[in-house]
Amino acid sequence: MPPRTNALGLARNTYRGKPSTLCPGCGHDSISNQLITMAYELNLEQHKIIKVSGIGCSSKTPAYFLGGSHGFNALHGRMPSVVTGALLANTGLSCIAVSGDGDSGSIGMGQFKHVIRRNVPFVYIIENNGVYGLTKGQFSATADEGQFLKYYGTNHMPPIDLALEAVIAGATFVARSFSGDAKQVQTLLQAAVRHQGTAVLDIISPCVTFNNAETSTKSYPYGKDNEIPLHEIQILAPDYVPEQEEITIGDYAEGDMVTIQMHDGSFLRLKKLDNDHDPRNRRQAMDVLERSMREQIFSTGLIYYEEPRPTLADTEELTATPLAHLGAEQLRPPKEALDTLMSGLMAG
Repeated sequence: MPPRTNALGLARNTYRGKPSTLCPGCGHDSISNQLITMAYELNLEQHKIIKVSGIGCSSKTPAYFLGGSHGFNALHGRMPSVVTGALLANTGLSCIAVSGDGDSGSIGMGQFKHVIRRNVPFVYIIENNGVYGLTKGQFSATADEGQFLKYYGTNHMPPIDLALEAVIAGATFVARSFSGDAKQVQTLLQAAVRHQGTAVLDIISPCVTFNNAETSTKSYPYGKDNEIPLHEIQILAPDYVPEQEEITIGDYAEGDMVTIQMHDGSFLRLKKLDNDHDPRNRRQAMDVLERSMREQIFSTGLIYYEEPRPTLADTEELTATPLAHLGAEQLRPPKEALDTLMSGLMAG
């Protein structure tokens, strides 16, 4: 029996990449599998996607999904700069970028904050395990304070919460999930791909080799036992593509359902659970993250969502035709224009 295909006539295996070389059981591989499923379910055209990463175990993963797309493995912490350049040169591309807690939380923190500030439209996935797995498990910037590792002693530094940093920096889509929660990861990925702006997904992805003790908030046992979803999330497929107008919704009470329409016509449905979290409230988003860090509560789901604001291409007033598709006669000023410019400079 032939495999099931999507609307493009492609089987799910078409969206795979190379075999993984990560440790068996690594949470990063679970995320790669969900990216494969997401692209298959949404009928994404791989030649219109660029995958970018930095350095680290997490940054190896773009090799394991969407083998028919473009890819670039950047320098440590410098992935956002490459994404910015690629998407300014070709606004027709979509980007899925993968980073880690070391790649984004340490050497890349400055780039992490500024790419959010500029609102470059891409999916920014942080595969967060609290250690430098590629260099034998040293503590990263997101490691728990007081955590003990056999070969590195006790971590005395407080952790950086990258989801909180994203909200503070102005990201319009911030979510947290757990690689062991396949359904939630899948739904958040689908919503992130549809978002017009920087969509940050901080996914706790346990390192089964160096950081999987029950005492670590980045471990499988802790995630399974302590995950508290903020709401139920469901993506509804679009029936049409509406005109792109501002998205507005009213308040909704605990236990009620709110529907957010994305600009591709799909809908993100959120149902409040026992807590009272409103992902459209920036102050509340910061409060829930600060409380989660203080009490070591593992809160997952859509942390913050804001109606899309202008992207970097909008603020830079780029042409409708991607720069990469413009000819030399459109990109290069004629000699007369340069002579006029130089004359003006000489006269000044």
